Amino acid sequence: MTETSRTGRFKLRTSALRAYTMLLALVVIWLFFQWATIDQYHPYGLFLGAVNFSKLLQQMAVTGVLAVGMLMVIVCGNIDLSVGAVVGLAGGIAALTQGWGLVPSLAAAIFVGLLIGAVQGALVAYVNIPAFIVTLGGLEAWRGVILRLTKGATIPVELPFFRSLGRELIRPRIGLGLAIVGIAAIVWTNIRRKRARQRHGLTALSVGAIAARIAVPSLVIVAFIFLMNQGGGVPIPVIFLLAVAIAGAFLTANTTFGRYLYAIGGNPDAARLSGINLKRYILVAFCLMGALAGIASILHTARVGSASPDAGTLMELDAIASCVIGGTSLMGGRGTVFGAVLGALILASLDNGMSLLNVENWAQYVVKGGVLVAAVGFDMFGRRKS
Repeated sequence: MTETSRTGRFKLRTSALRAYTMLLALVVIWLFFQWATIDQYHPYGLFLGAVNFSKLLQQMAVTGVLAVGMLMVIVCGNIDLSVGAVVGLAGGIAALTQGWGLVPSLAAAIFVGLLIGAVQGALVAYVNIPAFIVTLGGLEAWRGVILRLTKGATIPVELPFFRSLGRELIRPRIGLGLAIVGIAAIVWTNIRRKRARQRHGLTALSVGAIAARIAVPSLVIVAFIFLMNQGGGVPIPVIFLLAVAIAGAFLTANTTFGRYLYAIGGNPDAARLSGINLKRYILVAFCLMGALAGIASILHTARVGSASPDAGTLMELDAIASCVIGGTSLMGGRGTVFGAVLGALILASLDNGMSLLNVENWAQYVVKGGVLVAAVGFDMFGRRKS
């Protein structure tokens, strides 16, 4: 066995270990808060109840969408500190343009995010200003712009359908339909992968292994839909998050664009010498981040029911923390959409659980900071081992 293959297998095992560790941590967090919320009114616990779990997922939807975009930026070796301010600005634009109609106001929010991403990406990629400086300046500048546009006032969301995007639930029957579609997609993907490996003369997984790869996620989907339907249905923001996560996972794992992002973040000199246009792909990564910030602004503004100048404050830190907790390296070149969304779910679970237990705000900040430092320490330990 060559040194390269041994290194590759070690990295694969390390990545799998990190994913399993995060999943185990999430289960432990859930079980602890379920036990801690047992009282005379909730003999089995409140945390994992259908209603509370639905609220938890609505809380994490905005952070999850931002984390998918942040992952792409970090993977290519950059950072975006302005996304919280962009969420505030794009949400404010959507609220200010409600008179144009629903579609134009939502499109305006996404366009503003995309435009800001393009401007900041161009400054990073083509003017060679460090992303930290560009986006730190953007954090201040875009916050000032929305403060000027709104004149410090809070703008209510008046369009009923707009508000429903952040609060309403889809009908249980539609949820069941989505579950069937999801399970069918899992079956098709595994069968397609097996046939592809056989076609190229590679060793295919056994029937038992394929059955397990189909059964486990299918059971998770069924359990999730059942739990959500107990609470009235799947929240619409969660549907947005799932769509963004699936698209982001496909883009990063199954396209040339995704492979180039990892190559740029892993070794930019080697990527440039191999013919990859670094500037173009960095620009596209920032554009995607901006567009997703626009989508996140719609979900946040709809859920809150209004747009305010301070909306989105510290969301950039939650997005970055979600990526890091999920195993993304701040040095670039490593990370997954699954890990980023998992990190967002861990943060949301901590927020929700500590709120149910009436933990004071200062203690909540300490716990979340400790979790972030522990995640980075685990990442550094893995790097030293490799």
